Amino acid sequence: MRNNYIIWLIVLLGLVGESTLVAEASASDLIPSVASSSQAVPSQIPLRGSLYQVRYHDHTTYLFGTLHVGRPEFFPLEARVTQALSEADALALEFDLRDVAAVQKAMQKYGLYTKHGTIDQHISASNLQRLQATLQQFGIPFESISRMKAWMVAIVLEGAALEQQGYHTELATETYLTSAAAAQGKTVLSLESAGQQLSLFDSMTEKQQEQYLSDNLKDIRSGEMRKKTQELVEAWATANEKVFEDILKEAQSDQTTEGKFILDMLLGKRNPAMASKIAIMLKEHKASFVGIGLLHLLGPDGVPQFLAKQGFEVTQLY
Repeated sequence: MRNNYIIWLIVLLGLVGESTLVAEASASDLIPSVASSSQAVPSQIPLRGSLYQVRYHDHTTYLFGTLHVGRPEFFPLEARVTQALSEADALALEFDLRDVAAVQKAMQKYGLYTKHGTIDQHISASNLQRLQATLQQFGIPFESISRMKAWMVAIVLEGAALEQQGYHTELATETYLTSAAAAQGKTVLSLESAGQQLSLFDSMTEKQQEQYLSDNLKDIRSGEMRKKTQELVEAWATANEKVFEDILKEAQSDQTTEGKFILDMLLGKRNPAMASKIAIMLKEHKASFVGIGLLHLLGPDGVPQFLAKQGFEVTQLY
C-alpha cells in the first residue's frame, strides 16, 4: 500500500494547527543551530536524501530531497547541503509552515465537513468501528477528529503512528532549513500554498476518501505502515538511491485508488508546477536553495527531469 508514503509528500497538516506553534518553540532545542556559514560541519556526517545542482548561466540552485518528519540525530546535514544553503540568498519550500493562519484556513475549507457533519455519517459501520479502535490505540479522542473528512483523519493517524515510532513533525527537514534561513536573514519562498495541497485531497470522491482511510487503518493494524516507514526513513538517512528506485517502481505499479491518486495527483500534477516555479526563481536569484519532499525528485517525471527538459543544466550530486 502507498498510504505511508503520503508522509513524505506533504506535511502532516492534520496536526499542524497546534503543533506548528510548538515546533517554533521546541525545534531550536532539538535541532542543532546553523546560524552562520562559519560553523564547522563534521566531515563524518552521512549523506541524507538526494541533492541536485541546477544551473542557468551564472545562476545556481540546489534541489534537496527532504523528509517531513525527523529525529535529532538527523542534524546537522552534510557539508555540501549546509554550504549550499549558507551561500543562497533565498530558500524555497513546498510552502512556509510558519503561516499558521493560511494552514488553518485551508483546513477549514478542505479538511472539515460543513455545518454539523461528522465522519460517522460518511463512512460505513465497519470502518467506523475500526477507526474507533485505532483512535483508542493512539489515545486520540473521537471528538477531536469527528468533523474531519476521512482523508484528513487518515493523515492524523499517520502522524500518530510516526510519533509512536519516534519520528516527529517538528523535526522535519523543513524546520531545520527554515531555522537556518531565518538565522542567516534569507528570504523564504513557497512553491505552493496549503490550499493547493489540501484541495487535491478534497478532489477525491467520498468513496475514494473512505477507501483511503480504510487502507490506512489496515496498514496501521497489520504493521505494514511501520515496516514501510522504517524502510523509507533509513533510505533517506543514508541517501540509498537503490531503495529510492525500488520505492518509486512499487508506487508506479500500485493500481489501487490510493496509489493512482498519489502518482497522478500528488506527484504527477504537482511536479511540473513546482518545476516551473523553481525555473522562475532560478532566473531571479543568482544563488538559491530548494527543499522539497524526496519523492518529487525521483524518476523520469521528477522535478529535476522537468527542469532538464526546459534546458537547464541539471547535475545529480548524490
